[in-house]
Amino acid sequence: MNICLYGSGSRKIDKIYTDAAYELGCQMAKKGHTLVFGGGDTGMMGACAKGIHDNDGKSIGIAPEWIGDFEPLCETCTEFIYVDTMDERKQEFLNNSDAFIISPGGIGTLDEFFEIITLKKLKHHDKKIIVFNVADFFDTMLAMIDEMSEKGFLYKQEEIFEVCKSIDEIFSCLDRCY
Repeated sequence: MNICLYGSGSRKIDKIYTDAAYELGCQMAKKGHTLVFGGGDTGMMGACAKGIHDNDGKSIGIAPEWIGDFEPLCETCTEFIYVDTMDERKQEFLNNSDAFIISPGGIGTLDEFFEIITLKKLKHHDKKIIVFNVADFFDTMLAMIDEMSEKGFLYKQEEIFEVCKSIDEIFSCLDRCY
């Protein structure tokens, strides 16, 4: 299965997050899954890619070439798809992935998360979306989403995404669906 990881590329994040991303990459590789990601060599993306490559797994990096001016790109990807824009990048994530994992990140990660759940809600895809809530990182965002639903701003007809706090939960969730 091709699993897309959204997450930070920052070098400043706490090791608790990058350790979790590294272990996720290790487990993905051991289970024969391919990582699809933004191609960054640092932060959550880089740690997960390192776990993949340290365990002889496969990865597909997707990014515009100019993003290398902002962060280093991973040089060990099995495949790298260069695009012109961030919108094309997100479309390629959708085209090349069977499931999505949202790991801790910043504004870019939130942009990707809200777009992929919106597209699912609008029936543009039916792929599994998992929020990897490492060290309760997403609790405030999840509370905001619950409040939006309680106040009638969101339709809560079905669960659009699942929240998992551990790697074992992530793979149990994926195994139930695929």
